[in-house]
Amino acid sequence: MSLRKACKIVGIPRTTYNYKAKPKDDAPVQEALTALTDKHVDIGFWQAYHRIRNKGHQSNHKKVYRIYTNMKLNIRRKTKRRLPARIMEALAIPAAPNEIWSIDFMSDALTDGRRFRLLNVMDDFNRESLSIDIDTSLPARRVIRALERLVAERGIPTCIRCDNGPEFISCLLQEWCESRSIRLLYIQPGKPTQNAFVERQNGSIRRGLLTAYLCSQVLLK
Repeated sequence: MSLRKACKIVGIPRTTYNYKAKPKDDAPVQEALTALTDKHVDIGFWQAYHRIRNKGHQSNHKKVYRIYTNMKLNIRRKTKRRLPARIMEALAIPAAPNEIWSIDFMSDALTDGRRFRLLNVMDDFNRESLSIDIDTSLPARRVIRALERLVAERGIPTCIRCDNGPEFISCLLQEWCESRSIRLLYIQPGKPTQNAFVERQNGSIRRGLLTAYLCSQVLLK
């Protein structure tokens, strides 16, 4: 009998009868996930999925999650949050403006006890202070906003040197830098001398501004 009649008697669609399973080609997604987890040891599924999609992979979230779980990447890590290995780099002295910017945070308190933070950005070439953002909270989005303002005014830097603070290692800042071909230079944990230029500026700001202002308030009382 014909295939149409046989499928009608059995009660299955002809498309089901003619279906042939496609071999699973998981290698590209596995390689992309391996590269991401090697660079970002604590990256989650959705962050990994969006980064893979941004790089041109067309796999949907179900396939990526299946591969993600098969690779045992969804196991919650109970150990202390680890950072990728930071390679010690010499404190390079740039030869022109906009080659290397250094960024760092400072913190202090008002006379009523409220804490506030300062985000300092400087150009390592001429030690110029590019901006100082002050607020009680400066998350990664505020850091990006400050950098976008500076990029619009002065152009895109080649590198940005910073420590391993949560705002600087966030995926938001890393993706922003990657989209503009800016290299993030992370110093080794516990080695502030590798970011000596902005650390020197922090000391000057504390001595000449923060400490002086608090002392003047004490004298006025």
